[in-house]
Amino acid sequence: MTRAVVFAYHNVGVRCLSVLLAHKVEVPLVVTHAGNPAENVWFDSVAKLAAKYRLPIITPDDPNAADIAARIRELQPDFLFSFYYRHMLKPPLLAIAGHGALNMHGSLLPKYRGRVPVNWAVINGETETGATLHYMTEKPDAGDIVDQQAVPILPDDTALDVFHKVTEAATMVLDRSLPALLEGNAPRRPQDLSQGSYFGGRKPEDGRIDWRRSAAQIHNLVRGVAPPYPGAFTRFHGGTLRILRTRLETGPLASPAPALYSDGSSCFASCADGGTLRIVEMDFDGAPFTAADFLARFGTKPVSLIQNPTEPPMNAEKLCKR
Repeated sequence: MTRAVVFAYHNVGVRCLSVLLAHKVEVPLVVTHAGNPAENVWFDSVAKLAAKYRLPIITPDDPNAADIAARIRELQPDFLFSFYYRHMLKPPLLAIAGHGALNMHGSLLPKYRGRVPVNWAVINGETETGATLHYMTEKPDAGDIVDQQAVPILPDDTALDVFHKVTEAATMVLDRSLPALLEGNAPRRPQDLSQGSYFGGRKPEDGRIDWRRSAAQIHNLVRGVAPPYPGAFTRFHGGTLRILRTRLETGPLASPAPALYSDGSSCFASCADGGTLRIVEMDFDGAPFTAADFLARFGTKPVSLIQNPTEPPMNAEKLCKR
């Protein structure tokens, strides 16, 4: 029987571990993350799934520590798998696996290597992304590709919508690739790293809206960081206005840009490029904020969204070519 030590977290971790078990892969150890009370945990638990199947679980702070590597080495795994595990596995650990160490990444590699690839794909207005099963190397997300599956990104999809699609794509990729992996004849296709870029992580502050950008760019940012992520926000009349859902509207600009205004039933943002966003959902200082609330507080005149005209843009891509 094939043995695999599994490093896993999040929904993709749960689904891919389930695929291994369905294919009768022996899993002598599951490495996951301990719960963090400060984190908004909206996703499924690998630890709960492992406990259901009575699989040994550890949650080390450093999976590359000598004692962890020694324990895994004693298990003599054929494979190591990483499914949305948050730490990089270093070469000494990767070398333990007799038949290779593989990772499931949430993009169509070599595009969107690095952190939070689904969010970045939505923020950048991509029309598709996917899941890629690839061999791990010292350089992140750079190893040979075994298989990948594309999924569409629709114009109003949020990052959560796309993440659910990517989770299904990851399940499909692993399920159809496992037989060839277990038999030792899975394909390996080298990546052309010149065809993609490496993207860094994001912080809540990176959701600050730069109202000098186009309506489409702001719409994409809103979609890319919508709940359960922290949300796109702007400072507005002494408080914090979170823009949680938008729709791109067509037609003539109804107010000087950039500004927020209401027609009585909906709120709109006129943007610097002449485009208009209908604000489908927003909150103000943590409380729901409707078109009626806006009218009661600000009346019918457009309210400027530029609080500080000299403020630098906050949403520049954190990427570097590698």
